[in-house]
This record gives sequence, structure tokens and C-alpha cells, in this order.
Amino acid sequence: MIRSKAINRRYFILGTGSAIASTLIASCTQNQNSSQQLSTVKVGITQIVPEDILKYVQKELAPSQNLKVDLIKFSDGILANNALKSGEIDAYLGQHQAFMENIAKRLNLDLVIHPRIFSYIFALYSKRLKIKSADELPQGALVGIANDPINQDRGLRLLRVAGLIKLRDNSGDLFTIKDIIENPKNLKIQGADGGSLPRALDDLDVVSIYATALANARIKLDPILIDPTNLERKYTAGLTTLRSKENDPNIKKLDQLVVHPKVKDFIANTYQGTIAPAF
Repeated sequence: MIRSKAINRRYFILGTGSAIASTLIASCTQNQNSSQQLSTVKVGITQIVPEDILKYVQKELAPSQNLKVDLIKFSDGILANNALKSGEIDAYLGQHQAFMENIAKRLNLDLVIHPRIFSYIFALYSKRLKIKSADELPQGALVGIANDPINQDRGLRLLRVAGLIKLRDNSGDLFTIKDIIENPKNLKIQGADGGSLPRALDDLDVVSIYATALANARIKLDPILIDPTNLERKYTAGLTTLRSKENDPNIKKLDQLVVHPKVKDFIANTYQGTIAPAF
């Protein structure tokens, strides 16, 4: 009986010692975690592709750098850039340099793009006509291009690359339909809201459009002509910040994460040709 009490007492002491040790370990772990608190960087997004990429970074890569990536959604790039100006966000992912330079003038902002991450593939497509090249477009064909300044300029430049039109020298300004000086096939070029172009494929002979817009509309077409400038600096999207914030430690961390080799694999596997990695 005495021996049984001794054994029970020994187990009690061991159990108590284990509990104390567990408490100490938990306390040390908690203190260690609190000493490595996450830094937060707020990033604006307006489109699904940047959101997908940043969610991947947020989940798979940022924790290893003790970085928390908060995503703030905006309905358009103007609102996102204004949020940069007000300090509501630290960075914005979704615009290429051509758009950034245009918006910076309008909003009087000193902006800079950090690493180039991806490019939206821009091309000519036709659904109504069974053609494989722009040369096959008939006389008087109906052509749709976006009517916003940046993408109207880009659509016209692509038609020029295709040899379908000639444009006047505009000394670096954005081209508009009024800058067409030669149109040998008498193409009927119409400006439309970029978001409506996928639906207009049934009514137009050819459109200049982003591959992602077709994918979002569940339309699968082979391009007639892919824009050869897709990976030029002015058409590749990256993290935009105020110039005054480009050396912020959290921005520097995010700069490295968004061009991680795993992000390149994620882009290639997820978008399958509609988005091109730019790094």
C-alpha cells in the first residue's frame, strides 16, 4: 500500500513536471513568434490576374519573409492610383508603363514601376471570318478597337504592324483613328468599350483585344496576329508605387517575391498563353 502511494506520487511529480515543461515551451514559442511579428504591405488590385498572382504570393511565399500582403480591390486604375496618392495602399499591381505614364500626368503623380512581372497578350482575332492572317481581310471589313486612349493607340499600332493602315507621325503622342493617313482596304474601324469587344465578335470581322478578355468570356480563338511588342517594357505590368516609397523595406521584400521562379511557373501553368511572364 505504501509502495502504491509512492508510485502514484512519482507519476504525479512526473506529470506536473511535464505540464510545467510544456507551459515553458509554449511560453518561449509565443515569445519567439511575437518577436517576429509580420510586416504588412497593402497592394491595390483591379483585375483577376494580379489578384491570382498576389494570392499565390500571399499564401506560398510571403510567410517565409514575415510579410503579410493585404489586397485592396478597386473598380478601376484611376481609383487605385488615387489610393497610392492618398497613402491608402503601398503599391498597385495591374497596370503597364504606358498606362502608368498617362495616368501620372492626369493625376500629377510621381510613379515608378518596380519589377516587370507579366504581360497581357494582345492580338488580332476574328470569329466571323475563317482567316489565318490579316492579309486575308476583305475590302471594307469591320474592325473593332478599344476606345480608351492607351488601347486605341495600341490597336492602331497593331493594325499598322499588320500592314493594314499607315499612321501620321504624331511625335510620340497616342494615336487616334484621326491619325490614319492610308487605309487601302477601306477598313471600317470602330472604337468601342474594351469590355464589350468579346461580345462584338459576332458583328465585327476582326478585333484587337487582350487574350484574357476572350478567356473571361469563355471564347477560344486562335490569334490572327500577336502583337510583337507584348513584352516591351511599356506593355509589361509590374508593381507601381510612389517614387518616394520604392525603397521601403516591405516593398523591397515584395519586389523579390513577385519575381520568384515559382511565380513564373504559376503564371505559365495557370494562364496557358494568355499571360506571359516578363522575368
